[in-house]
Amino acid sequence: MIVKTLNKEIKRAKTRSILYDLFYNDAIQKAPLIIFCHGYKGFKDWGAWNLLAEAFASQGIAFLKFNFSYNGGTVTQPIDFPDLAAFAENNYSRELDDLDCIIEMVFNSYKNHIALDVETLILMGHSRGGGIVTIKTSEDSRVKKLITLAGVSDYKLRFPKGEALEIWQEKGVYFIENSRTKQKMPHNYQFYQDFIANENRLSIENAATKISIPHLIVHGESDTAVSFFEATQLNLWSQTSVIYKIPDGNHVFGAKHPWENPKMPRDLELVFSETLDFINN
Repeated sequence: MIVKTLNKEIKRAKTRSILYDLFYNDAIQKAPLIIFCHGYKGFKDWGAWNLLAEAFASQGIAFLKFNFSYNGGTVTQPIDFPDLAAFAENNYSRELDDLDCIIEMVFNSYKNHIALDVETLILMGHSRGGGIVTIKTSEDSRVKKLITLAGVSDYKLRFPKGEALEIWQEKGVYFIENSRTKQKMPHNYQFYQDFIANENRLSIENAATKISIPHLIVHGESDTAVSFFEATQLNLWSQTSVIYKIPDGNHVFGAKHPWENPKMPRDLELVFSETLDFINN
């Protein structure tokens, strides 16, 4: 039977709580564990991620997904973005700290769990989260395999430049519209300042060149949010990577939010089957 622990809270004294979900099959002993990181304007319950988690658990691979603490959700409302003030204060360093917190929690709380083998730790990230898991993998020897789904290859490319950057500095904030919720989502200038202060660490290229464990790069051929070229760049830098192209696949592998179909979209099924084969072989 698949066991689901949902919206489990990690309380932290000096910063925001983290909510996570854990899926595993209690008929399996010592299952490998995937930790999944969502992307920009994302959250752990987006689209078909629950179906993906259940699919892995059904095949004997535990799946943990969580909300980054400053992603704009709250403990009581983890879906969508009720807390735009928190969203405005998010940055890549905070997301790396959150992922580190999750890994530490897993090793502290689940090390002796009969159904989980935390020593067989797999990081998986979508889009912006693909960059986060790539950087963390380069820093943490506990990670045994890396999977990036529509992963970005360069954070610096995504910041405003020239006059737009000067206006951001002057005003202290700039806004991006969420096409689904129609919210004007704020980014405080601290986001850019934190990147510049930690630019070497936050270079996905630097991280990818240090990776020595198996690395699967999955990317849609027709991704308009993160181009397939970025997947080829990652594959060039990572000496242990293999690349899997989803023909005509988009950035979210055919899913959307909300996803009300009881089955995953076809392209996400392809992602699942390819990643399952990568993990098992």
